[in-house]
Amino acid sequence: MIELIAEQPQDRWEVEALYDLCFAPGREALSSYRLRDDIPPVLGLSQVARDELGILAGAIRFWPVHIGSADTLLLGPVAVHPTHQGEGLGGSLIRDSLAKAESSGWARVLLVGDAPYYRRFGFERLSGVEMPPPTNPDRVLGFALQDGAWDGVQGEVSRWKG
Repeated sequence: MIELIAEQPQDRWEVEALYDLCFAPGREALSSYRLRDDIPPVLGLSQVARDELGILAGAIRFWPVHIGSADTLLLGPVAVHPTHQGEGLGGSLIRDSLAKAESSGWARVLLVGDAPYYRRFGFERLSGVEMPPPTNPDRVLGFALQDGAWDGVQGEVSRWKG
């Protein structure tokens, strides 16, 4: 049995080790990491999945960013340990955390990812939203947590200023 719980500060290094295992070397060189530098993930929305022995099976993080003057959540990374891939855990992390984000009052979620995978959760390609380069615009996706959340939202994605 897998339990989804809010990530705690003491989980940080274990989650980072999971991301190192699941993603290519140099992942922190991606432009989305410049938006995350020295900004903590959103507590309560960033989650970990642990098995019955307490072993980390997956993790998802959210970061606050701005698109123009619009406060937005940046989703990512989401990762599942190789021993648990194919069990639907990634989807569970995404759906559960999106529901928490909606109930927390956030309006929209942004990510850079594989459109065919994220489309099943309701993400759509965004036009007019510019991630820092180098980012393939076809991979810039958004999800509306509230009706009309993306209406008129465009421009450069920038670091959170509070």
